[in-house]
Amino acid sequence: MVNTHETPEERFKRLAVLRTNAVLDKLRILGNLSNRQLYGYSEEEVEKVFNAINKQVRDVRAKFSTGKQRGFEL
Repeated sequence: MVNTHETPEERFKRLAVLRTNAVLDKLRILGNLSNRQLYGYSEEEVEKVFNAINKQVRDVRAKFSTGKQRGFEL
C-alpha cells in the first residue's frame, strides 16, 4: 500500500533501499558463478559480464547528475 502522506524524499529513500538491496542480492548470486568446480568460463567472458554491469552503472549514475553538460575540452 502506498503511503499518500509520504514526501518525495521519503519515497526516494524507501525505494532506493529496496531497489539497492535487490541489485546487491543479484550481484551476490552472480558471484556464485565464480565457483570453477561447477561452472566453466573464460576471462574474456568475465570481462564481458563486468563491462556490461559497469556500463549500466555509469548510465544510471549519469541520470543522477546535477545536469552539468560535459562538452568538449582540451
